[in-house]
Amino acid sequence: MYNKATPIVVKKSYDDSNDDGDMPSSAKLFRNSNAQASCGNYDDSDVKKPISKVQKERQNGSSASNKHEKPSTLLAKRPIDNNNSMHTSVKKLKVSDPAALIKTKQVSMKCEPKVDDDDDDIPISQRIKKSLTSADKSSSINRKSSMSADKSSSIKNSLTKVTKVNNTGKTSFKKQPKKLKKSGKGSDYSKSTKILPSSGDGQKKWTTLVHNGVIFPPPYQPHGVKILYKGKPVDLTPEQEEVATMYAVMRDTEYMQKDKFKENFWNDWRKLLGRNHVIHNLKDCDFTPIYDWYQSEKEKKKQMTTEEKKAQKEEKTKQEEKYMWAIVDGVKEKVGNFRVEPPGLFRGRGEHPKMGKLKRRIRPSDIVINIGKDAPIPECPILGERWKEIRHDNTVTWLAYWSDPINPKLFKYVFLAASSSLKGQSDKEKYEKARMLKDYIANIRAAYTKDFTNKEIAKQQIAVATYLIDKLALRAGNEKDDDEADTVGCCTLKVENVTREAPNKLKFNFLGKDSIKYENTVEVELPVYNAILKFQKEKRPGDDLFDMLDTSKLNAHLKELMPGLTAKVFRTFNASITVDDMLNKGTKGGDVGEKIVVYQSANKQVAIICNHQRSVSKSHSTQMSRLTEKIDELKAVLKELKTDLDRAKKGKSPLKSSDGKAKRNLNPEALEKKISQTNAKIEKMQRDMKTKDDLKTVALGTSKINYLDPRITVSWCKRHEVPIEKIFNKSLLAKFSWAMDVDPDFRF
Repeated sequence: MYNKATPIVVKKSYDDSNDDGDMPSSAKLFRNSNAQASCGNYDDSDVKKPISKVQKERQNGSSASNKHEKPSTLLAKRPIDNNNSMHTSVKKLKVSDPAALIKTKQVSMKCEPKVDDDDDDIPISQRIKKSLTSADKSSSINRKSSMSADKSSSIKNSLTKVTKVNNTGKTSFKKQPKKLKKSGKGSDYSKSTKILPSSGDGQKKWTTLVHNGVIFPPPYQPHGVKILYKGKPVDLTPEQEEVATMYAVMRDTEYMQKDKFKENFWNDWRKLLGRNHVIHNLKDCDFTPIYDWYQSEKEKKKQMTTEEKKAQKEEKTKQEEKYMWAIVDGVKEKVGNFRVEPPGLFRGRGEHPKMGKLKRRIRPSDIVINIGKDAPIPECPILGERWKEIRHDNTVTWLAYWSDPINPKLFKYVFLAASSSLKGQSDKEKYEKARMLKDYIANIRAAYTKDFTNKEIAKQQIAVATYLIDKLALRAGNEKDDDEADTVGCCTLKVENVTREAPNKLKFNFLGKDSIKYENTVEVELPVYNAILKFQKEKRPGDDLFDMLDTSKLNAHLKELMPGLTAKVFRTFNASITVDDMLNKGTKGGDVGEKIVVYQSANKQVAIICNHQRSVSKSHSTQMSRLTEKIDELKAVLKELKTDLDRAKKGKSPLKSSDGKAKRNLNPEALEKKISQTNAKIEKMQRDMKTKDDLKTVALGTSKINYLDPRITVSWCKRHEVPIEKIFNKSLLAKFSWAMDVDPDFRF
């Protein structure tokens, strides 16, 4: 057992999902990858954030109290000069030992709540791979409350002297991967949420905020390749050609088999073509010439030399550098998702009714910027255009937002990165709220059990819904519009989604978030079974099961039971307490590999509870075959070693190897050691093989990132001397740096 100051050597990490929702993850054991920690994906708690000691000291003597500012009407066009840049040197992240990590300076702010009910807007074009580099600690400064008239120079000066967070002086993590891989689709860009831009709690989150806005995708470059209509080439305008190209490059995808996708594409493309265009239907269009051109371009990229790729990457990093950072109260913080998504065809998840629709290009006139009152307004990167609006709202933490191009009721936000001190504070309070539920859960369960038989149907429905959310970790569910994917949660269950099986079983079958299918048959208390029978009586299959209940009513009721309690808190609570209990009961000893199997098993149970699924990897069978072959080879070696041992004990020399070569004449002790080592290798491979097969359809990353209190994992690693990097990759180490100093005896 080691204490919290013991150095931990970072090794290669495992593959995790980077999606903030419960979408399928491509997380795979024993592979080196990193989860994307985009702040645009996170779900913040709505409890009050304590002001850190460091922040109090930093703000000492500041008499000016920033009040809520009205939106500025200053919508200046982009100036001609291009000096407004953030010239900083990006250094590698240095992760300190657990005891030191908690000492990182934290900004005293609170992030406004953000739901995780989003759609997957996957761009057509290849996504830019993002390197998650974190800055080292530098010297802090006291920023002046007002900035000079030379705003461009002011930004540049302040950025060379800011305090960099999430780093410490000493480093005990000696080895870290240089390149970070990203998992999860769409992680470069903002996720959509229904939370309104003014949904803060009214509390001041920051005093000064400086940033450079967002970066837009490059303008479309026409390629001039013509499509065929009824076998004849057709001229297209650049705008028409761009959309045609979006469609052509998807020829090999499953979407081309979906009528809704093609119908929605044609309706939007036809508007661009106009009434008098020669093209009158999609059926007679042949996009093969553009498809062939695209494949040729892909091949050219593959043929690029390492030097060319490196130069291209450096140029891209240089262009994006100034957008990567924000200065919050004098502290330099990484921005999570500063890229505006390029136009493309909407895909969605599952059978989304809007699949195939054109996601138009987002322009500066669509974007609202939020920045400090005295900070220079970010220059508009597109000449002749201007921002939609400038705000100075220090009660929210988003840096920019715009309406979703597919669903105007949704908003896309730019936040600080998940590894920022702000997000760390938010995460900690989210898990503290879930821990607080322990003190209330007994009374809550007693109350809803009593109401199973309440004479008021509304109260009875609340009780049964709360029971299902608690027992099955179901999401609350939100009402869907006709143009949204037909997914449901607990409150929006239809009669057809729940089948009764006497005497007290309920069979659930529905599409949950991200169109992930939920199928589960569970035994429930008899009063719950009878209540479901009553709720279904005289209703049609498509009618609401809980017709007197919705999410807002449920959450309002839950807040009466415990401050800040929502349906999601139940998911976090049940996930964390389950893994905590399983780890403490299941860890009996063994080597590090055996302990990791225990952890993965506990993580798997949580993923099953939360319905975190993924499809079986295409390479799964190949990997299993390879492991089987290696085990067979080792068994053959083991057989030879045992034969050699028998001969050595009799004083005979070993037989020749299978390839006819002579072997060294080893003594029995050396041969016994080799036999022991070979047996250990076989056992490890068999264990790895079983684990890989057990987890082939389970996504471990989502619960690890969003639902499991990281302090449970860190304390378990300390108690059982498991290197933390065996469980958390580099991104999670940065995201959960606040949890690294936890006591080894911590229990959720």
